[in-house]
Amino acid sequence: MPTKRSCLQSQLDDSSSDDDDSFIASVAAIVHTFSNVKKQHGGSILGHRVIYHDREGGHARMFQDYLAENPTYGPDIFRRRYMMSRELFVHIMNEVEAHDDYFVHKRNGGGVLGLSCFQKITAAMRMLTYGVPTDATNEYMRIGESTTLESLRRFVAAVVEIFGEEYLRHPNEADIACLLAMGEQKGFPRMLGSIDCMHWAWKNCPYDKQGQYKGHVDKPTIILEAVASDDLWIWHAFFGMPGSHNDINVLHRSPLFDNLAEGRAPEVKYSVNGHDYTMGYYLADGIYPLWATLVKTINHPVGNKRQYFAKAQEAARKMVERGFGVLQSRFDIVREPARMWDPETLSMIMRACVIMHNMIVEDEGFVIDPNERFEDGGDNVEPDHGHAHRTLEEFIEAHKKIRDKETHVQLKEDLIEHLWNHHPDLY
Repeated sequence: MPTKRSCLQSQLDDSSSDDDDSFIASVAAIVHTFSNVKKQHGGSILGHRVIYHDREGGHARMFQDYLAENPTYGPDIFRRRYMMSRELFVHIMNEVEAHDDYFVHKRNGGGVLGLSCFQKITAAMRMLTYGVPTDATNEYMRIGESTTLESLRRFVAAVVEIFGEEYLRHPNEADIACLLAMGEQKGFPRMLGSIDCMHWAWKNCPYDKQGQYKGHVDKPTIILEAVASDDLWIWHAFFGMPGSHNDINVLHRSPLFDNLAEGRAPEVKYSVNGHDYTMGYYLADGIYPLWATLVKTINHPVGNKRQYFAKAQEAARKMVERGFGVLQSRFDIVREPARMWDPETLSMIMRACVIMHNMIVEDEGFVIDPNERFEDGGDNVEPDHGHAHRTLEEFIEAHKKIRDKETHVQLKEDLIEHLWNHHPDLY
């Protein structure tokens, strides 16, 4: 009995070369037929070797190595290999297992125990912290390539869903009080942190998107805009803009000042050098615009006061560079070129890494007392408790204040005097 393919081939061979319409119709019929044929996935493949992974034994060895009461590798080695303390890792693992049934230790249809939550999350963490490919985790963790990739995707999604609201939050009043205290220590009253952008190279960017994602470097990148404070906490993370954009384009699309413009963020009242202000500001480099909420350095300072201010601003602004450096050292996956194919997965990976970075900062206990006061620092900084949602006219007016050039110039002059008079020995 002739096969479907031979029948179709004979139809094509019998078509008259002189009759173009008939020939085209025959080809269309062939394409339609094969497009509707469902691929049949069989079971075992003839000649394919089945590997016995010994998953239960692998879990037992891993548990003894890291999680047992008397583990083979102590807390210092655990911290170096997982980039966080064992207590924090166990907390994350338990929350993820409770959140997603995929990580629950289950038996298959044959009654054999599958991979444990510890094995799956460790495989995902090895990819995040060491940047290793998916098949590099098999020998020790007894986990296959496809399962590792699925574990990574589900793990980062679970981390974002569980911890994102707390560890990617906008600063509340208590947070702002801490940020202002840290800013005063740097000699910059009302300063809420430092802002900058980082490019993550995208190795497997689809060819049709490479022109969109190529910028000042000749390779596709995706941009992370971040605000970091002196304790390395990342307070703002806006990721996903193509690498063809610059920092100004990203800022115009960023939600950084949305809460401030809409009246949801606590306003900051402060007096410096005899002038009153109601908005905090961020230290930025030279490419950023002259906004009231941004303070830049002086490119060619003349005079001792301006030279000192430029030195102080450039030194304090490095906190966001330090934040990027620590983030990349903890999670090597965001330092090396990304090997994923879709930007949605890359976005989840970046957000999960920022969240766990903040969790590590909190776990390691860098704390600033929000009630701390400073000598010769002018009036104490206080967040305003009277904020409320604004009308359209108030929203437009708030945006104008945020982007006001005159306030930017006046604030810079006041900070020059403030640094020179009250913090002459910081830098």
